Amino acid sequence: QVQLVESGGGLVQAGGSLRLSCAASGRIFGLNVMGWYRQVAGKQRELAASITSGGGTNYADSVKGRFTISRDNVKNMVYLQMNSLKPDDTAVYYCQANVVVSPLGSRRDYWGQGTQVTVSS
Repeated sequence: QVQLVESGGGLVQAGGSLRLSCAASGRIFGLNVMGWYRQVAGKQRELAASITSGGGTNYADSVKGRFTISRDNVKNMVYLQMNSLKPDDTAVYYCQANVVVSPLGSRRDYWGQGTQVTVSS
């Protein structure tokens, strides 16, 4: 089994910063793409940022220039540094990882439980 545990959410004023962390643990033979998604109640979950095992990154237009995703392949961690936060960034943020779960290379997607980020105006 694989677990993803997020931390770092909270309440911040507009213009402030937060750093989210996600730790992957369990029976892991490798980690491929990792990402941060966010979801507002009643709306579809959307990608905020993703990063490949080689460090290639992808960002939603709405967060480009404000958010930075990074990872530590030794510690099996992924981070999201969020700067210049806006009330529209308020959402539950979910960590996602594509995990190699067997020596033969089988892959499976896993999700964390989510962490609330609230940005007040």
